[in-house]
Amino acid sequence: MRFLCIGDVIGRTGRNALKKFLPSVLEDKKIDFVVLNGENAAGGFGLTKKVYDELISLSVDVITSGNHIFDKKEILSFIEKEEKLLRPANYPEAPGRGYGIFSKNGKKIAVINLMGRVFMGIPLDCPFRKFDEIYEKIKDSVDYIIVDFHGEATSEKMAFGFYVDGRADIVFGTHSHVATADEMILPEGTVYITDVGLTGAKYSVIGMKIDEPIKKFLTGMPVKYEVAKGEMIFQALYVEKNENGTNIERIKITE
Repeated sequence: MRFLCIGDVIGRTGRNALKKFLPSVLEDKKIDFVVLNGENAAGGFGLTKKVYDELISLSVDVITSGNHIFDKKEILSFIEKEEKLLRPANYPEAPGRGYGIFSKNGKKIAVINLMGRVFMGIPLDCPFRKFDEIYEKIKDSVDYIIVDFHGEATSEKMAFGFYVDGRADIVFGTHSHVATADEMILPEGTVYITDVGLTGAKYSVIGMKIDEPIKKFLTGMPVKYEVAKGEMIFQALYVEKNENGTNIERIKITE
């Protein structure tokens, strides 16, 4: 099986980057299954039904999320209905689902969405124990397990990767919008990367227009963030797993 895990898609620019770059990646790599973090895909914050449908139409199999998933109230009208849309499983009580099992090419693939607790400011359940809970339910009924770990602290992400090594097949980090160069196969076989990066504007501050974040750092005053435009970047993790072993590649495509 060949998997593609795509970093946080930021607004219209990110969606345009998907439309431009994803088809060639799917064809060149002969991708079987696509997971994408879409919590910033609508205006940079949250997700609407229209944008959800747009992402799914681009051959995306599952959309994961994080702390911005409930930014737009509209999400409450469809998050329960759409099986391909996930929110972090370790929310104590929230609408939607934290994991799903999907059939593709004769294989069953579990995708688990988790969120870190360090520096996130949200009263979440433990993502480590939540993984254990879900794993015990699904381990005998799936062929692959993929985890999107949405978190701020690199140490928390790395600790989680080693914690699930040999149980999850892929752990890819999201949230920082900055790609890390630490993609690796852990000792027990789990593919790991701390952060896949973003899909959106190349010249931006984590996908947003540059001036307002600079103003906030200089003055400490609140500002309104807007999705940056211009040259685009596409970032993802490619993973191939078969009887001969595992192949991984960090993908970065720019205009």
